[in-house]
Amino acid sequence: MSDLEQIEISIDEAKAKIAKAEALDRLTKSQDWKDVIEDGYFLREASNIVLLKAAPGFAEDDKQKQLDSQITGIGFFRQYLSSIFQISNMAQKSIVEFEEMKTEVLEEE
Repeated sequence: MSDLEQIEISIDEAKAKIAKAEALDRLTKSQDWKDVIEDGYFLREASNIVLLKAAPGFAEDDKQKQLDSQITGIGFFRQYLSSIFQISNMAQKSIVEFEEMKTEVLEEE
């Protein structure tokens, strides 16, 4: 595979990462997202799980571990969403670099 082909592949991969973040951005702007994920999951569900940690019926170790796992899962999901935007920002910067590299390779040929 030539340098030019590898650069083109890298540009395409970066564009795919940016497209994924754009899709997530469109989702997060919808009222359905706000109702189901932001308010429903990140706020109400997370709050309910935290409150259950102190409920007498959930005092056993196995139930506490389940609640801890649920809380951790919410955090991991939130972090996953955030990472999509972070990766997109890096991809946008890398496209500029790849385009410069592409220009250099084409000038050399």
